[in-house]
Amino acid sequence: MKLATYKINHTAPRLGVVQDNHMIDLEDVAKIKKTVLPQTMLELIDLGLTEVSRIQELIDSLTEEERTNCYYPLSNVTFLAPIPKPRKNIIGIGLNYTEHVAESARTLDTSNDLPQEPVIFSKPPTTVTGTNTEILHNPKLTQQLDWEVELAVIIGKEGKYVPKENAMDYVFGYTVINDISARDCRRSGQWIVSKGQDTFAPMGPVLVTKDEIPNPHNLNLSLKLNGVEKQNSNTKFMLFNINDLIEDLSTVFTLEPGDIIATGTPAGVGAGRNPQEWMWNGDVVEATVEGIGTIVNTVKEI
Repeated sequence: MKLATYKINHTAPRLGVVQDNHMIDLEDVAKIKKTVLPQTMLELIDLGLTEVSRIQELIDSLTEEERTNCYYPLSNVTFLAPIPKPRKNIIGIGLNYTEHVAESARTLDTSNDLPQEPVIFSKPPTTVTGTNTEILHNPKLTQQLDWEVELAVIIGKEGKYVPKENAMDYVFGYTVINDISARDCRRSGQWIVSKGQDTFAPMGPVLVTKDEIPNPHNLNLSLKLNGVEKQNSNTKFMLFNINDLIEDLSTVFTLEPGDIIATGTPAGVGAGRNPQEWMWNGDVVEATVEGIGTIVNTVKEI
């Protein structure tokens, strides 16, 4: 199922299902079927994939007349980030593709050695924004605004000390994230200022439940800047796959429903190019992951 948080005109955020080129509004479905359904993505994730199955059954049972009261053309809706306000920081994974390790070592003074364990950082909830919004660029903070297309994993249930062979049981679904980075804002090796500025985590356009993506370790991911392709790779080239990451992270801290893991970016970032390339006011960046979709954002100088 493709789940979305969205708005129509100036309404409050609503929870919907994208199907048949329409947005199916779950609050409307609940009224029609005289039942109760979650009103936010986090509420739905807390209820788990059994609730997703119940929602699909309700949608399948709608009559043609009932559908006219809860189906909206996608052209009439505004997509928000699937989880507009995460409960916790996004968990980021650095240097998780071999070629990205090499390009970072050439230009960002990181080690050329492949990491022996996942490199973990975080991005505050205020970094989150949706597709078709602006990435805010403060030139007083950075002159090196960069892009990073990534597959994001959404955790579906609490987990501590999760063995890798059971890790996928803890996944609710997936979305696209662009891990915006200010390369000249690292402080003494720490990345939070580089990664954590407002709007530095465009996300969406939908959250796809894991049943629709049977193999997340074979998904093409790509990124374009002003229509020119900059990144093109596949999740099969991760150094630490999703199972590895969940096992490692759950050893460090408890994973909880709604947690977001950004699994790392492949080669092709601006810092790794010769000459280096950065994003500037008016630039349009498109990040795509196979089976999920594309998020489009415009850089705005503030």
